[in-house]
Amino acid sequence: MSQSLSKLSIHLVFHIKYNSPYIKKENKEQLLRYINGIIQNCQSIPIAINGTRNHIHILCVMSKNISLKDLVNKIKSNSSRWLRKQDTYYEGFHWQGGYGAFSVSSSLINKTKKYIDNQEAHHKKIDSKNEYLLLLNKHEMGYDQSYLFDE
Repeated sequence: MSQSLSKLSIHLVFHIKYNSPYIKKENKEQLLRYINGIIQNCQSIPIAINGTRNHIHILCVMSKNISLKDLVNKIKSNSSRWLRKQDTYYEGFHWQGGYGAFSVSSSLINKTKKYIDNQEAHHKKIDSKNEYLLLLNKHEMGYDQSYLFDE
């Protein structure tokens, strides 16, 4: 084949470090827009971005020109740097080192988008730790629980 084509839809989830300040409601929308721009700058297509005060969900179509690791690194490093510049409250803000990445079939894009868009309501019923464990189990991902929430 002379042309490289790719359409990889990914659901990313990552959490703040446990000693990090929470994301304030008044900064959340700006942060989500900033992350949207980072994804676009990585030649990827953001579909849905949302979260709560302690974690973020992203649904995007990855560019064929960037690895998953590099995309997540750019999102986390640039967004945390940007957030620390917004307010002295965020001086100690950091994302955890790890992340969850789940492939999403084309038939489940709308369902996943709706799930991400409804994070605030969703987390009135379940905390972020148990939500993450449910996602890992749903996607049959092996993990060592002693490393999941150690930061």
